[in-house]
Amino acid sequence: MDPIFLMNSLWVMLGAILVIFMIGGFILLEAGSTRMKNAGHIAGKTIFTFGLASIIYWAVGYGFTFGDNANFFVGLSDFFYSGAQIEDASLATSVFFVFQLAFAGISITIALGGFAERAKFSAYVIFTILFGALIYPVIAHWIWGGGWLAEHGKQDFAGSTVVHLTGAMAALAATILLKPRIGKYNADGTANNLAGHNQVYTALAVLILWVGWFGFNAGSTVAVDEGFFGFVALNTNLAAGAGAVAATLISWVVLGKPDVPTILNGALAGLVAITASCAFVDTWGAVVIGFIAGIIVFYSARFFEKKKIDDPIFALSVHGTAGVWGTLSTGFFATPELASVGLPGLFYGGGLEQLGVQLMGVVSSGLYAFVISFIILFVMKKLVGIRVTEEEEIMGLDMSEHGSYGYPEQFTASEAKLDS
Repeated sequence: MDPIFLMNSLWVMLGAILVIFMIGGFILLEAGSTRMKNAGHIAGKTIFTFGLASIIYWAVGYGFTFGDNANFFVGLSDFFYSGAQIEDASLATSVFFVFQLAFAGISITIALGGFAERAKFSAYVIFTILFGALIYPVIAHWIWGGGWLAEHGKQDFAGSTVVHLTGAMAALAATILLKPRIGKYNADGTANNLAGHNQVYTALAVLILWVGWFGFNAGSTVAVDEGFFGFVALNTNLAAGAGAVAATLISWVVLGKPDVPTILNGALAGLVAITASCAFVDTWGAVVIGFIAGIIVFYSARFFEKKKIDDPIFALSVHGTAGVWGTLSTGFFATPELASVGLPGLFYGGGLEQLGVQLMGVVSSGLYAFVISFIILFVMKKLVGIRVTEEEEIMGLDMSEHGSYGYPEQFTASEAKLDS
C-alpha cells in the first residue's frame, strides 16, 4: 500500500483524536465558568450531545455536507455512511469521516454553550438533532462540500465560519429566547458578575483546547506531503499567543489589572480567528490577526453584557465575533503564494474581491444559522418549553435535571449542616 496514503490517514486520524479531545476542554470551560450546582449537568450533557451529534452526522450530516446530486442547500447521497473507500482518495475515507464528524460535534458544543445554567435537558436533545441535521451540514456544504460559497472562492481553511460562527449564532438565538439567568441583571439594568466556580478549570480547558487546535487546523491539511501542516501549526500557535497577550494588555489598561478570564478568552479568540486563515497568511499576518482578536473579544464581551445578552461562557464573543474577524481577515492578509482557495487579500494587491466574498460568507452563513436556530427554539419554547422553572434553576440543574450532585461531598455536607 502507498506509504503516503498510510501517513495521510495516520495524520488525519491523529487530528480527529485531538479535535474530539477538545470536548474535554469544553466541559472544563463551561463547568469552570458557571456555578458549582450545575457542574455535573454540564459534564453529562456535553458527553451525551457529542454522542448524539455523532449519530446524526453518520445518518444525514455527512451526506448533506459531502454527498453527490447536490441542490442549492445540501448533497443527497452517502446517508447512513457505510465507510466505503472512495477510489483514488489520498487517505482512508473512513478517517476523513471521523475527522469531519469531530468538527460537527465541536460546533454543536459551542451552540449549546448559549443554553448554560437555565435550559432543560430535553432542549439539548431536540436542538442537537435539528442543528446536526438542518443547520451545520448546510453551511458546511456551502463552504467545504462544493456548494455555492465554495464556487465563489470562500476561504475558510478549518472553520472560523463553518464551525465557530455557526455555533455562535445558534448560541445567540438560544440566549435571546432563554433570557438571562436569575440574578444576572438588576432592576436598573446593571449586571452582576455570576462568577464561575473554578478558574483553574477554565485555564486547563484553554490549554486542552489550544493543544487540540493543532488537530483542528494543522489536521485540516489532510496530508503530510511537504510538511505544510507544520506551517499551519506555527501560524495557529502564534495567533493564540498574540491573542492572549493583547487581551492581557487591554484588560490591564482598561481595568487596572490583568483580568484572568479575559486572558483566557484572548487566547481562544486568537485560535478562532486564525482558523479560517492559518493556511493562507504569513506568520506576521497570523500575529496581527490573533492580536486584533484578543482586543475585539474584550470589547465584544462588554457589549453583549451591556445589551443584556447573558452569555456565561463568552461563546458569542470568542466564537462569534472572533469568527467573523477571522473570516474577514483572509480578505486582507491572504498571500498570492498561499491562497490555494480564492484570491489574495487586499494587502497583497488582490483588491476588494476576496474581502467581499468573505463578507458574503459571513452574512449568509451567520444569518442562516441564526434564523433557523431561532425558529427551531421558538417553536420548542411554545410547544414543550426550553427553560427550567425558577425553583429548578435556583436549586441547580445537577439536582433538578438529574437527581444527583456534581460535587456530592460539598453539597451533602452543606445540607447536613443546615439540618443540624
